[in-house]
Amino acid sequence: MEFSARNLIPGKIKKLTIGMVNAEVVVEIAPNVEVVSVITKHSVEKMGLKEGQEINAMIKATSVMVAK
Repeated sequence: MEFSARNLIPGKIKKLTIGMVNAEVVVEIAPNVEVVSVITKHSVEKMGLKEGQEINAMIKATSVMVAK
């Protein structure tokens, strides 16, 4: 597959909470550093996502703010 997003961050699924329609996927990208995504329940099932699985978090944003 090819993607236009260049922000691919490897990690491991730390927690997967599946609801009736959507699911929350917590990806640990470094010790105590997490990225959280909400995707459809169907996508979780189609991709066969499981806790502990190695995956990539793909971030595509047209606006990322930096604060100091």
